[in-house]
Amino acid sequence: MLSPDKINVLRQQLEDTKQTLQAHLDQNDHYQMEQEHPYETVSELSAYDNHPGDLGTELYEREKDLALNEHAEKEMKDINHALQAMASGTYGVCEVCGKEIDEERLDAIPTTTYCKEHSPDQVVSHDRPVEEKVLMPPYGRFEYDESEGVAFDAEDTWQIVQRYGTSESPSDFSDDVENYDRTYVESEENEGYVEDYENFVGTDMYGQNVTVYPSIKHEAYEDALDEEGIMTSFGDLHGYEKDPYTE
Repeated sequence: MLSPDKINVLRQQLEDTKQTLQAHLDQNDHYQMEQEHPYETVSELSAYDNHPGDLGTELYEREKDLALNEHAEKEMKDINHALQAMASGTYGVCEVCGKEIDEERLDAIPTTTYCKEHSPDQVVSHDRPVEEKVLMPPYGRFEYDESEGVAFDAEDTWQIVQRYGTSESPSDFSDDVENYDRTYVESEENEGYVEDYENFVGTDMYGQNVTVYPSIKHEAYEDALDEEGIMTSFGDLHGYEKDPYTE
């Protein structure tokens, strides 16, 4: 049980904090929340001629003031609640279970009227601003993103869109980039096919009659194989496969 002297010490601490907090709120008009228009804080009458970057800075400062004001008002409310509990003789006892609150806890948080087990502030909120969904990576939300399938998925959609331009430049990539038209992720990836040879090799509707269609891609593929001295992109074939391959 708290002694009267201990309660008086905590009461004086609460009253001093309340006085300091109230003076601070009165001095800055509750973090300038009493201003008629947010642009008065930067001595502007309107946002008509301001750069969007300036507006973003002012919006951030306004949001910060809102958060600080809400925090100060909650602290003031908690102080008044604790002082009221002292006046009614219930200070130092948990409002939920009726057990005495540890003196060490009251020294650390003199405004509390709950024990540690029943404190309402121990629940961590998982609510996040809706804007964060826009900032999340564009992958991992659809069916095929986490699989090895070759179906058209969200990543493919993003790659198509980013070909029309992004904020990236060749200096943003670790590998060499030929030109600004290739300044997007996996720009060298094949379009419409997986393996290089699928661009110039085809079959009939039954998977028979393999046909090679000469093209620039075909010539580049053969030149790359000749330069490496191999028969396929995955190495030389076994002896019993070479004849069917060349035929």
